[in-house]
Amino acid sequence: MFVAAMLSARPELTERVMADVHAVLPPDAAAMLTEGSSGALSGYRFGLERTSLADRPVSYGAFRTMIGDARLAQGTRLAALDIMERLGWAEAAIHRVPLDDVHFHEIADWDTLMDVVAAGSISAALAATWSIAALPLGGGLVRTAHGLLPVPAPATTMILTGYDWRDDGVPGERVTPTGAAIVAHLTAGAGSGARRGGRLAAMGTGLGTRELEGVPNVLRVTVFETDGPRSERTEMMTFEVDDMTGEEIATAADLLRKVQGVRDIVLVPAFGKKGRPVTRVELQADPAAGDRVRDAVFSQTSTLGVRRQEMRRDILPRAKGLEKGQSVKHAVRPGGVVTTKVEQDELTAETLQARRRAAHEAEQ
Repeated sequence: MFVAAMLSARPELTERVMADVHAVLPPDAAAMLTEGSSGALSGYRFGLERTSLADRPVSYGAFRTMIGDARLAQGTRLAALDIMERLGWAEAAIHRVPLDDVHFHEIADWDTLMDVVAAGSISAALAATWSIAALPLGGGLVRTAHGLLPVPAPATTMILTGYDWRDDGVPGERVTPTGAAIVAHLTAGAGSGARRGGRLAAMGTGLGTRELEGVPNVLRVTVFETDGPRSERTEMMTFEVDDMTGEEIATAADLLRKVQGVRDIVLVPAFGKKGRPVTRVELQADPAAGDRVRDAVFSQTSTLGVRRQEMRRDILPRAKGLEKGQSVKHAVRPGGVVTTKVEQDELTAETLQARRRAAHEAEQ
């Protein structure tokens, strides 16, 4: 439903999403976006047309391998793996098994892989801040491989602990584990929160496959745009090292900058325990790549611990241009003021004074 609603609101994403989805599906399967209705409301359904169930993914490892090996658009792999990992950790916690030993039952199908990759593709394509209303609680029992279980399913409640729910009196499973993992990925621990204001740019409606009594089975998304800074989630990792040489630290920082998902690294000289000189490393990363970046930190540095904190960063609208033969970056600041900064790598003059003169001329 999420994918259908988003492609309804942002049809320009359809080509990218379909390409990513078909990169992980078998040749005899096809993702379909079709018009339909639920109750009195029209919208779209996102589904899978297939001719066989051969070699369907069952284990967490199988899902991870299929996503990892596929040729996907930029950012899709990290986002899809994050969604899948949330599903995996929930099952691992419920059954008390290691993550790599998780075997799925109800979601062990191509449909799940399709939904996860499609949602990851949308998440990666949009530098958006997400908020959600209170989630429908549902009610009754759901049939699983482990017998009848109360709604919401255990994995759903595990993933969405801390989120707001509402009881609208409509029974049935209203939020699936896959849907829960998508919600958790998009909001990244922020939970269900108030919407930010802006200009309403689009609305989309995704349809479910079941008909509910007395209420349309739909998911609606609204897209708002703002003229000011955009927000994105980022993960800050900080740690100190006191037993690496300057050359080793510089090499490690260069290697970490090349790790997919790393956004920025700052090195700060400081004093640690017993007055020892240390280097504090402040690293920003895409939250979806957090664990991968953490592992790279432990591999490239001597630190024994990393502090991790998710936060939001606001980014000014920016665009690249060319001024007087120099590549520049334009930024739009509050009040509509546009500032221009020359790209330092473009300054090739031999002396500092000549480089400063060229930058000054381009930035006027």
